[in-house]
Amino acid sequence: MVTNSSSPSNRQSKASEPVGGSPAGRLLAAPADLERWVAACDGLPDRVTADSTTFESALSLREATYRLALDRVLARPFDPGSLEIVNAMAAGPVPTVELGDAGLRMSGDLRAVLSHIARSGIVVLADADAHLKECGRAGCTRVYLDRSRGARRTWCGMDECGNRVKAAAYRARRRASATAEGRGA
Repeated sequence: MVTNSSSPSNRQSKASEPVGGSPAGRLLAAPADLERWVAACDGLPDRVTADSTTFESALSLREATYRLALDRVLARPFDPGSLEIVNAMAAGPVPTVELGDAGLRMSGDLRAVLSHIARSGIVVLADADAHLKECGRAGCTRVYLDRSRGARRTWCGMDECGNRVKAAAYRARRRASATAEGRGA
């Protein structure tokens, strides 16, 4: 659990396992899942093919990037093994970028996409002004980049975590109100 200390170096993560063991991590269970994820991401090539080797590379990059982001959130030195993985991926082939009337178009194979993702991760992790945070909902271990005004965001996203926390708080208030009314009657 996250402690209440305001000092980042005294904090601990809620994560007890790598991303792959969490519900979010199981979203990439097979190479086809990775292909669909890349196709759904704006700014990445529409079609890539994932074989077992590139799929394992993607999972390795995901886990290493997560560990480095968590190190950053908790103000710890970066994990050397994770640095090695991310830096090696970033040194891979570069995707082709083309400008046209429709805007920017990126093309390349999955290795080029992973290289692009690793480079993007490095840019965020190296930015001392980037507000990386771990989600405030108990049970969620996602790390996110807070770009809100004043960096006041608490959850990785309102759609899932924010709504769950707010709904639970509402139910708790309703129970407390009903209990108080029951005692007063």
